[in-house]
Amino acid sequence: MGASERELWRAHEEGMKEFSKLMAEIDRGRVKLEELDSPEVSLLDLKVELANRILESCHLCERRCGKNRMKGERGSCGVGRMPKVASEFMHMGEEAPLVPSYTIFFAGCTFRCQFCQNWDISQDPEAGVEMKAKELARLVERAKEEGARNVNWVGGNPDPNLPSILEALRECEANLSSVWNSNMYYSLEAAKLLAGTQDVYLTDFKWFDNRCAEKYSEVERYLEVVSRNHLLAHRDAELIIRHLVMPGHLECCTLPIMRWIAENLGKNVRVNVMDQYRPCYLASKFPEINRPLTAEEYQQAVRFAEEAGLRNLE
Repeated sequence: MGASERELWRAHEEGMKEFSKLMAEIDRGRVKLEELDSPEVSLLDLKVELANRILESCHLCERRCGKNRMKGERGSCGVGRMPKVASEFMHMGEEAPLVPSYTIFFAGCTFRCQFCQNWDISQDPEAGVEMKAKELARLVERAKEEGARNVNWVGGNPDPNLPSILEALRECEANLSSVWNSNMYYSLEAAKLLAGTQDVYLTDFKWFDNRCAEKYSEVERYLEVVSRNHLLAHRDAELIIRHLVMPGHLECCTLPIMRWIAENLGKNVRVNVMDQYRPCYLASKFPEINRPLTAEEYQQAVRFAEEAGLRNLE
């Protein structure tokens, strides 16, 4: 595609409008998917091209580091041009509607959570095997044959590998639901490229107080970015929100998050109030979180969700 990036974004905007109209016609039964002709250049082709253009001055996440990953430079996430897969397997421990979920764990992450349970892959972008998009597509096809209900892109974090994942979806011949399992700190441009490609956003909504996000995850403008992306994801596909309850953070984070979800995303959205926190990685540097969550804290977190009116709790 020899067009400028501005021209490509204009074409993408028009393509998404046409896509929305087409999906509405399919939903009404007026158009059958199998009767559609394959275009010479698809909307997914356009998304792949734009995603690769972004890699030239990377702003796939809101750190917007500007590294030229196409030339091998490493982003602030530590990820280079090609994704590295730390592990891939059929996951039976995800939320019930997703199981069995074929999970692909990518190395590297846009966060630096001081308590990360997957720190060995999230904080080590070299902890994996480099894979091309076609190889990812073949893995997904095999998983479909083995009974997977979906492919679950996770990590670490999948966001730095958006170009390769979009390309894998284009190459994949299996009809399998796609799950974006993310910390939701991706850029607005990435959100636009994700739109129309995912069936489920399996999200992480951890902090409400930006000071907590800065201290424990080393990210700025957390609430602004993550709340925006939750709103966009909610308009685009099904949403399953995970909230990891942190010791000592019920009033500053858990309570306002539950209220925000109910007020902005609706009381029927599926929310998983998680009690899996345990002090890992560098948590010992912070005495206030260097302990397990208590049963009383978790029960209070669930009460906060119920009092906010949320009806679909895990």
